[in-house]
Amino acid sequence: MQVNKNETTFDTLTSDLLIVGAPKNRQQWEAFYAYFGEEINTWFKEGDISTETKKITKIPVTGKNIKRILFVGLGDNKSLSEKTLRESFGVVGKAIKEVKAESIGIWLASFATAQIEREDVAYLAGEGLGLGYYTVENYKTTSNEPDVSLQQVSLVATADIDEVAGAFEAGVIYADATNYARRLINMPPNLLTATKLADFAQQLAEKYDFEVEILNKAQLEEMGAGGILAVNQGSVEEPRLITLRYKATADFTDVIGLVGKGVTYDTGGYSLKPGPSMVGMKGDMGGAAAVLGAMQIVGEMRPNQNVVAVIGATDNMISGQSLKPDDVITTLSGKTVEVLNTDAEGRLVLADATTYAKQQGADYLFDVATLTGGVIVALGMDKTGALTNDEAFFEDFMLSTGETDEFVWRLPLTESDKKRIRKSEFADLNNSPGRDGHMIFGGGFVGEFAEETPWIHLDIAGTSDAEAPYDLGPKGGTGAMVRTLASFIERKGAEK
Repeated sequence: MQVNKNETTFDTLTSDLLIVGAPKNRQQWEAFYAYFGEEINTWFKEGDISTETKKITKIPVTGKNIKRILFVGLGDNKSLSEKTLRESFGVVGKAIKEVKAESIGIWLASFATAQIEREDVAYLAGEGLGLGYYTVENYKTTSNEPDVSLQQVSLVATADIDEVAGAFEAGVIYADATNYARRLINMPPNLLTATKLADFAQQLAEKYDFEVEILNKAQLEEMGAGGILAVNQGSVEEPRLITLRYKATADFTDVIGLVGKGVTYDTGGYSLKPGPSMVGMKGDMGGAAAVLGAMQIVGEMRPNQNVVAVIGATDNMISGQSLKPDDVITTLSGKTVEVLNTDAEGRLVLADATTYAKQQGADYLFDVATLTGGVIVALGMDKTGALTNDEAFFEDFMLSTGETDEFVWRLPLTESDKKRIRKSEFADLNNSPGRDGHMIFGGGFVGEFAEETPWIHLDIAGTSDAEAPYDLGPKGGTGAMVRTLASFIERKGAEK
C-alpha cells in the first residue's frame, strides 16, 4: 500500500473508505460533524455507532467523494494503549479486505490521545493495517473474480504530513516483513526445502545489498558441521548453512548475531512423532523465517548497527542412513554429543549455526527457534520463552518487547540444568536430559555453544503459529519475533 504524501482534508479526500476512531469521549469533532452531518453525533448518542473497543460500524456516505465511513470503537481513549490501538487497526485491516476497498483515508486526530501522538498513531496504523490485512496464500484453483487490493492510503487533516507519512511507511515496513515471515512459515514443505529457503535469503541479499554466503553439503562436510549433517542424514534434500551480513560500518565490529532454526519439516526421525503431531511441522523453520523477516526490516531501515544472520536449514527425515538414538556426533565447535532423541534435532542444527555466527564475528547472539513442546506446556501458546547468560543484555532486549507488545518470559538456566546437559558417559553433552524442564534443556543446550558470548534464546514453538484467527492476523504463521528483533537492532543503532 502506498501513502499519499499530500496534505489531505475531508473535502479533498477521495476514497472508498474513511477510517475514523470512535472513542466514548469525543472532542474537537466539530469539523467532522460540519462536513458529514450533525446526525452522526446523534447516532453516537443513540448507540447506532459503537464505541466499544475494536467494534466496527460502517455507514454509507452520499454527496461526497467517500463511499463509506468505517468507525472503529476505542472505548475510553484516556486509557487507550498502543497495544489496543495496534490491534484495533488490525481489525480495520480485516474489514478493509472484506469490503475490497482499494483506497482509504485515515483521520489520525480521531485516534490520538494525550499519551499517543499523531505520529505514533500513524506508525501503529501502518503496522496494524498491514498485519490485519494479510491473507494466507493457498493453492486452490481460482475463479475469474478480479483480485482487488488496497492501493492508496491518505492521512487526513495533518499539517505535519512528512513526519506522519514517514511513520506510517515505517509501520508498513514492519508489517510487510512480518508477513514475509508468515508466508515462509505457511509454505508446504515440498515447496520450501532447505535449498529453496536459501534462495529466499539470496533474493533478500540481492535486494538489500547484503553480503551472502550459502554453504552446501560438501562444504559443510569439509568444515565439519556435524550437527546439521547428522540431522540431514536421512534426507534426499541437501542441507544449507545460510549467512547474511549487513555492514553498517567499514569495520565489522559490535555485531549482533541472529541465528535461526530452519528445519523445513520434522518427522522426529527414528524418535518418530505421532501422526497428529506431524501436521504443522512445515512451520518448524519459524525461527529462520523470523530471522529473514528481521533482516528485511534491516534492509529497508538501514540502521547504524552491524548484523550477521546465520540459518541452519535441513529437514529431519527417516531412511536407512538416518541419525539414531545412541549415536555420537561431533559438532562444528568440536564438542561431541550423545544423541538420546532424534526429535531433539533443532538444537543440533542451532549448535553449528551458533558456532558459525561466532566465527563470523557476532559479539551478541540471539537464537530463535520453534524448539520445544515444553515451552507450550510451561507458558501456553501466546508467550515466547527465553533463556540468557547475560542479565544486562536481556534487560536491554526486554525494552524492545515492550515497544512491540510481543510477550517474552524468561525461564531460569541453573548450574544444575547445565550439569544434566553435560551428563554423558560417551560424549561432552547429551541432547535430551529428560521431559522435566524440557524447554530449559533445549535452549540450555544451545547456550553451551554460545559459551561466554552474551546470548538470548527465544523459543517460539507456541507463538510462531496461531491456531485460530486473531486481531492482527489469520490462522497460521504469525511471524513472531520479527518486529522485536528488528526494533532492538534499530534502537541499538540509534544509540550510537
